[in-house]
Amino acid sequence: MQTVKCVVMGVCGSGKTTVGKAIAERFNATFIDGDDLHPRANVIKMRSGTPLTDDDRKPWLERVSDVFFALSNTSSSGVVVCSALKRKYRDLIRLGNAGIIFVHLYADKQVILDRMAKRKGHFMKAGMVDSQFATLEFPDPAQEKDVINIDVNAPIEEVIAKAISAIEAREE
Repeated sequence: MQTVKCVVMGVCGSGKTTVGKAIAERFNATFIDGDDLHPRANVIKMRSGTPLTDDDRKPWLERVSDVFFALSNTSSSGVVVCSALKRKYRDLIRLGNAGIIFVHLYADKQVILDRMAKRKGHFMKAGMVDSQFATLEFPDPAQEKDVINIDVNAPIEEVIAKAISAIEAREE
């Protein structure tokens, strides 16, 4: 089995963790929740309901990028869930890290709001959904050839199957 380096990205509530864990299991990869890589100040800010700025996100994205650098140095597979909403965020993660695949999970805002309303115990509040959609720069696969866009309106098993199939197709 080939080494897989994958970012599962999208707005809050898109299913990043569920899909990321399934991809990691399929490819025998380390799973890392990108939320765990946020500096303390970012978590405190998000818990208060305050959206992060680009300056806030920079050290976090550098940590995500460093994870892929470490994985490459050990020829290990890894899956990191990380919103990666803007192209410049994805570019920062790509920097010095060849072979990363981004799986972008997306849905319309109402679907995400419905999902967020059911979520318990997460620091990202439903009221921050607007900020996430305002920040999102939907990846254009013609310009970002390492991105796979997957609509998450289907049942989760179907979304996972599409993601795994698309990654396998890239690995051939």
